[in-house]
Amino acid sequence: MATTIFLQNEIFTKFLFPFLLVFFLIFAILEKTKLLGDKKQIHALISFIIGLIFITAVYPKLVVENLILFLTVALVAVFVIMLIWGFIAGDASKIFETKWIKPILIILAGIAFIGAIIWATGWYSYVSEFFSNNVNQTIVTNVVFVLVIAIALVLILHEKKK
Repeated sequence: MATTIFLQNEIFTKFLFPFLLVFFLIFAILEKTKLLGDKKQIHALISFIIGLIFITAVYPKLVVENLILFLTVALVAVFVIMLIWGFIAGDASKIFETKWIKPILIILAGIAFIGAIIWATGWYSYVSEFFSNNVNQTIVTNVVFVLVIAIALVLILHEKKK
């Protein structure tokens, strides 16, 4: 039988943790941007109010909870990949010295982020339904074909300039 700890209580997971996450994020953004001046009290008050409004909204809170779950799994996956790379290559920091690895990692992170948003918002059924329609498959195929050609042209023209 699985035991639960007090941090898994619904008061923590549904109210306190989401509130604190939003409160500290908004406070940090306000402090960094100095959007409302240098008044910490105003930043704290606005962050507090936005945090309270956030925990009363069910759907945005659910989306953020799902994105945080995705983030933790993705960070562990990246950590494991870096460990394996370190065992193979010896120095894991040298992976970023090559010119082609950074754009590939950015593209993969963007695809993962878009996938996480689709999953966290519950739009997966709509997206899969869109791609299963024959007319939409033709449109998607044409768009992908045009994008591949555009990327190839950009790469070719970029190399000619050098």
